[in-house]
Amino acid sequence: MEDARIARVLENLDGMGLGQMLVCDPTSIRYLTGYYTFPYERFLGLYLSRNAEPTLFANVLFPDATPCCDHVVTFADTDDPMRLVADVMDHDAPLGVDKDLAARWLLPLRDMQAAKGFQLASKAVDDARSIKDAHELDLMRAASATNDEAMGWLVDQLHVGVTEIEIAEGLVGEYRRLGAQDNSFTPIVSFGANPADPHHEPDGTKLRERDLVLFDVGCLRDSYCSDMTRTFFWGGEPSDHEREVYECVRRANEAAEAIVSPGVTFAEIDLTARHIIEDAGYGEYFTHRLGHQIGLQDHEPGDVSSTHDEPVRAGMCFSIEPGIYLPGEMGVRIEDLLIVREDGCEVMNSYPKDLTVLGA
Repeated sequence: MEDARIARVLENLDGMGLGQMLVCDPTSIRYLTGYYTFPYERFLGLYLSRNAEPTLFANVLFPDATPCCDHVVTFADTDDPMRLVADVMDHDAPLGVDKDLAARWLLPLRDMQAAKGFQLASKAVDDARSIKDAHELDLMRAASATNDEAMGWLVDQLHVGVTEIEIAEGLVGEYRRLGAQDNSFTPIVSFGANPADPHHEPDGTKLRERDLVLFDVGCLRDSYCSDMTRTFFWGGEPSDHEREVYECVRRANEAAEAIVSPGVTFAEIDLTARHIIEDAGYGEYFTHRLGHQIGLQDHEPGDVSSTHDEPVRAGMCFSIEPGIYLPGEMGVRIEDLLIVREDGCEVMNSYPKDLTVLGA
């Protein structure tokens, strides 16, 4: 049981006027207890309260949770888990619930009047998870270092005629050779004009001379995620236009990273990059937020966007990934992960960002 993490969630709940919460997100339960299983259609929940010890509710079919939690309530498929949950709750107080509590569980609790109202309280856990402790930061650094090494492998796979899907399917084997366990998301491998689609799925497109190449990849290592994007030119020098687009994105990436420090808002970071791209005349082609938080999941709550006015805090980890996407022509994205430090930020990726021509 991660007592300090639970204490942080309870403190956050206090600030929301809540004294109890039901956590159902399996990743958040792992964060708070060390116990992980994916429940599929069955119920899994962690009850937190200022006035009671944490209680984990788990189906008897799940792995034994007792090493991770002192109070475990088990049930069979023929039992009503919501009745068991209601039995431990304070019926005279509101209950915080997270975004993973399905209606098929929430509505019976409501019908039983198990609490005096229900309130979405995911932010109490999301906020706690957003500040990584020293051990988590070391795991994040290790995952990003593995991703840097894997980027070199990706570049080595390039040759005329290789397909996007061939490279993408081989990446997980390289990650495992390097000590990671899996991809943290489906790799994006894009050739030619395909990088103009920010979320292009690798297909049978073959690499040709003078193609643009974009790799957006990440690994899962010891439960923590990495994520990085690099864009290259294959088989010849880029045109002046291509060079202009690339250098604009690189400047936006580096300018945004340069201002990150505690107290600066997510919106200010986004707008720093966005204004550079807008001033170059490509604003309408930067079609997404600047970044996202990351940790146990590749995309965690708390985006780096022009509408997110909260200040960043030391211990946060998020991506900086500006891009320009010209439909049918080209796309460039450059992405790093960084850690907010008391004195600024630490960029976790070391793979070069200078414009690079390969295979020439």
